[in-house]
Amino acid sequence: MAPLFPAFSVVLPEFILAAGALVLVLIGAIRGERSNGLVSALAVALIAAAGIAVAFQGGERAEAFGGSFVVDNFARFMKMLALIGSAAALLLARDFFQRAKLDRFEYPILVVLATLGMMMMISANDLIALYLGLELQSLAIYVIAAFDRDNARSSEAGLKYFVLGALSSGMLLYGSSLVYGFTGTVAFPGIAAAVAGGHGGTGLIFGLVFIAAGLAFKISAVPFHMWTPDVYEGAPSPVTAFMASAPKAAAMALLVRVFVGAFPDIIGQWRQIIVFVAIASMVLGAFAAIGQRNIKRLMAYSSISHMGYALVGLAAGTANGVQGVLIYLALYLAMTLGTFACIIAMRRESGQVETIDDLAGLSNSQPVLAFLFAMLLFSLAGIPPLAGFFAKLYVFGAAIEAKLYGLAVIGVLASVVGAFYYLRIIKLMYFDEPKAGAYQPMAPEVRFVLGVSSVVVILFWLAPASIVAAASAAAKSLF
Repeated sequence: MAPLFPAFSVVLPEFILAAGALVLVLIGAIRGERSNGLVSALAVALIAAAGIAVAFQGGERAEAFGGSFVVDNFARFMKMLALIGSAAALLLARDFFQRAKLDRFEYPILVVLATLGMMMMISANDLIALYLGLELQSLAIYVIAAFDRDNARSSEAGLKYFVLGALSSGMLLYGSSLVYGFTGTVAFPGIAAAVAGGHGGTGLIFGLVFIAAGLAFKISAVPFHMWTPDVYEGAPSPVTAFMASAPKAAAMALLVRVFVGAFPDIIGQWRQIIVFVAIASMVLGAFAAIGQRNIKRLMAYSSISHMGYALVGLAAGTANGVQGVLIYLALYLAMTLGTFACIIAMRRESGQVETIDDLAGLSNSQPVLAFLFAMLLFSLAGIPPLAGFFAKLYVFGAAIEAKLYGLAVIGVLASVVGAFYYLRIIKLMYFDEPKAGAYQPMAPEVRFVLGVSSVVVILFWLAPASIVAAASAAAKSLF
């Protein structure tokens, strides 16, 4: 029994979410629809409790389950981001689902289970734990993408994500089996030792390519981005906010841990893959968004380009590069949640506003909302002194330090192109004639998420030290 207790302390946040989800299922089953508000509040409390457990785990590296599950500074940093994203997504969903008559107790439970999967992914230290976490997260998200069952677009979104997700899981498993076959182990340290010893050869590279393809799908990087615009547009807005924030951060954390932890000695081979995917994502995201009229489709292409920018830091393959990725993900989370809070807040009597043209003249009727939305869009475009500028500064700086000059130049040029479609929305809000119809009042939960996100984005330059220091410690724990 002795080894159980150290393992239990290592997996305490995950245990809180797993046990809590089972309790929430019982409450929902016993009380039925009367439990919707209670289950939603308890789900946020569970995620907060898991966050406290992560914060109190200490700074030492610890392992559980024979080394399959690892907790270090990197895992703690990324778990906090995933938990913040999940809690914010639940807060954004409450009022929206009540107005849309979609308020069901299953939604917060599925978000908790998806969060559990994310935390398992972030701490995965072998290929089996990686797959278990990834599938637990994905299965829950397949369901919530199609949560509006009576809406054909939502059902289509869930089905597309499921079919393409199954394909990516198959590619990931095939790559994992190749890596296992050529190295004789599934553990990341064992794979790293085998690679350092010269084992594997061409077969190992093939396995690495398939693993990269499976993980690129989860962060919607080009050329595995096909599902993103349709799923973002079809899913209910709070679900889109969730998919664009926490799962993206968790999948990127997994990508970093796999490449840096399992394949550190063949950086020359996997850097080529990352550089190609980063350039393709930045360029396609910048140009494809220009013609979009639906704001959620525009945000889909925006998220594709932002994952490309984050991959620039990983391509560097250094501690500074990983630090840049972590800072980028933290600030991207704030920018994305704030932007989707604005999108969810823009609701008229006739229904939710989803096209860019409907935002015309927003500054006349909602000056504060228009200002905050403009600041978030400026930040996404990388305009100083907002947080998005510093996020790009760190990843491009790491790329230049690693002598990836061409990659950094392409990233800067893609940012300039991307700024066009953000500025077009701001121009519509401030200089075009207003549309008819008054906006409905903003829900307190949405106001809270928007307020916190805006403070982080607008005032990050005043006190960046805490996030930068935490990201630095997290990155160094991988090297």
